[in-house]
Order: sequence, then structure tokens, then C-alpha cells
Amino acid sequence: MTTFNEREQGFEKKFALDQEQDFKAHARRNRALGQWAAGLMGLEGAHVEEYAKAVVKSDFELPGDEDVFRKVYEDLKGSGVSVSEGEVRMKMAELLAQARESVRAGN
Repeated sequence: MTTFNEREQGFEKKFALDQEQDFKAHARRNRALGQWAAGLMGLEGAHVEEYAKAVVKSDFELPGDEDVFRKVYEDLKGSGVSVSEGEVRMKMAELLAQARESVRAGN
């Protein structure tokens, strides 16, 4: 095997690992976002985890984060929680940073 082929395989493995970590980080972020929103809506017990799972599932509707944002924001508004779009987006960014750090640390 040539050095070029070895380098190419190395890049492919790194790309695959990066994609896997990104997927895990987004799933963790979505679960945490669902738990946060559930707390704001006053959900308790098993309802918190049910809602968090629903937020995770909402990410599979469309590419990107807009489907997750739309679900959480509309659910919060529908529950009478006074929250701005900016607050939800900032929370999403904060939780994604935490999730990425957690995934990289192997937790």
C-alpha cells in the first residue's frame, strides 16, 4: 500500500469518527434541550423523558436544526412560556457545546 492510500484511509477514518461524534453530540444536545424545555413547561417525572425523546425524534424530520428549534419553540409558546427565539437558539448552542465536549471526553 502506498503512502497516499494510507493517508486517504486515515482521512476517511477521521471523517467517519467526526461524523459519529457530531451525531452523538446533536442527539445529546436535543435530549438536554427537551429536558430544559420540559422543566420550563412544568412537566414532571416520566413526562420529562417522554418529551426529551420527542425532541430527539424531531431532529430526523429535516436536515439541520430548524425542526428541533421549531418543535421546542412552538411547544414552549403553546404552553404559555414566555421565551424568545433568541433564548431558545442560545440554549441550543450552549447545550451543543456541552454535548460536544462530553462526547470528545468519552462520557
